Amino acid sequence: MYLLLLFPLALASAYLASRSPVMVERYYSRSVYRCLAQIISSVTGIFPFSVAEILMVFTLVLIIAGVVYGIAELAKNPGKRLKIFFKQLSIAAIALSLVYFSFIAVWGLNYHRLSIASIANLDAQPASVEELETLCRYLIQNANRLRGLVEEDEDGIMVSPEGVNDILKRAEKGYQAASAVYPELGGKYGRPKGVMLSKVMSYQGIGGIYFPFTAEANVNISEPHFMIPFTASHEMAHQRGFAREDEANYIGYIASIMHPDYDFQYSGTMVALQYSMNALGRQDINRYNLLREEYSQGVARDFQAWYEHCRQYEGFASRTTDRINNAYLQANAQSDGVQSYGRMVDLLLAHYRDIL
Repeated sequence: MYLLLLFPLALASAYLASRSPVMVERYYSRSVYRCLAQIISSVTGIFPFSVAEILMVFTLVLIIAGVVYGIAELAKNPGKRLKIFFKQLSIAAIALSLVYFSFIAVWGLNYHRLSIASIANLDAQPASVEELETLCRYLIQNANRLRGLVEEDEDGIMVSPEGVNDILKRAEKGYQAASAVYPELGGKYGRPKGVMLSKVMSYQGIGGIYFPFTAEANVNISEPHFMIPFTASHEMAHQRGFAREDEANYIGYIASIMHPDYDFQYSGTMVALQYSMNALGRQDINRYNLLREEYSQGVARDFQAWYEHCRQYEGFASRTTDRINNAYLQANAQSDGVQSYGRMVDLLLAHYRDIL
């Protein structure tokens, strides 16, 4: 029963970490976590498949089996139902305590590290609609240019000719380039893994998952090809200890546009364009509509393919997952929930403020 104390200990650790971002950055994110994640990642990286996926499926089966066993025990022993119930409840509580403590130890404290804006000296502040419009136009020009440098399939949709596995194998190149500017993004980690149950992830509205217990960046490979390079780069940002979603988006963008290959540069630019245009649309729909007409035919086709992919899988499961993700983000010091993804635009504006 002493293991139950791990839960409040983890809560206390997270609270203290939230009060000392500099300490977390120096002694945890850049030291303890960095070393631990690279060790775990080097081990799980030996396997060509996602170890995390196997563990999650096994855990789900184990939970279902435990529930069935518990119900059977209650049915067979009507005179001991209360005792059996509290025994099963204590086992579940101990398991929860162990998992949560382990989560905080191997990953969770990263939510309280210094922001990427502080680390990279970015002046992330609110911008005028005019600045946002200029950013969108700049990204449109880049997307149109890069679209002419990538391949497309028979339907006119961007494709990486060598396939998804080749995309995942090449993902590290972006971080090798980015680490020359931002040393915090360096290190040797296992490559991102494609998930066998990717269509299940699509029904849940999930593009990728970082699993801290195996230090693996897991990618939904059922997405259109133009999304996969950025998704891999995003999850690799988590792998490097950047927990906040808006920051992982920004770092994923930086790693993508600094990648030597055009499909990665295009992928990162398209996602940045999507976020920026969505932000502009909320502020001024007329400016949005005018800029939307500047998309090249290839860019427009790719966005349409992404829309059709999302529409194909949308439903109750994706809405439920969104609510769960929202609660998870709020529980880990991202008080705006899923809305925190929109902060990427502020980081993009800060990044380009000197050149726009």
